[in-house]
Amino acid sequence: MFRTIHKLFYGIAWVMALIGGLVLTLLVLMLCLSIIGREASDLLHSAWMQSTMPGVAQSLLDAGVGPIFGDYEFLVGGLAFAVFCFLGWCQITAGHATVDVFTAGLSDRSRRWLQVAIEILFAVALVVIAIQLYDGMNTLARRRSTTFLLQYPLWWNYALSLVPAVLTAIIAIYMALVRLAEAVSNQSLVASAGADH
Repeated sequence: MFRTIHKLFYGIAWVMALIGGLVLTLLVLMLCLSIIGREASDLLHSAWMQSTMPGVAQSLLDAGVGPIFGDYEFLVGGLAFAVFCFLGWCQITAGHATVDVFTAGLSDRSRRWLQVAIEILFAVALVVIAIQLYDGMNTLARRRSTTFLLQYPLWWNYALSLVPAVLTAIIAIYMALVRLAEAVSNQSLVASAGADH
């Protein structure tokens, strides 16, 4: 039964990380296109272009050559979503960066109990973040706050990020329980990939 539960949480974290990676890739492409468009627009508005090829410059500007409207608003919401998508993967694989200068000399048992404390702190922090994100979403929805350029409701960004934030908090609680079981039994139940630095 434990293996089934672990595979479920592992699968959820993996899918979330893939979605986060896809969103991040799309955001990078959007930002690159927007920067290229902004530079092209500057070139088309330049005195040289306006004096040598005013018809071509105006035609391209009329066709919409320029930055993507609201690119930074998309970027802000998308980046938050992507980060929350990656956090679940970091939790379940123990992929957070570690510094073991002070813990290298500890016994395996001591390191297990330290890992329990760390996982509990992560779980508490991620639950608090999810709760605050939910409260922030509700506050923005009540105030009807919108983004500056696109004028879409700000709470949409929060709602989008809330889904992976809640899933990450659940995964963090699960991993805290796994690490507690490992410390009590003094044996590994799941592999720790860790981040090697």
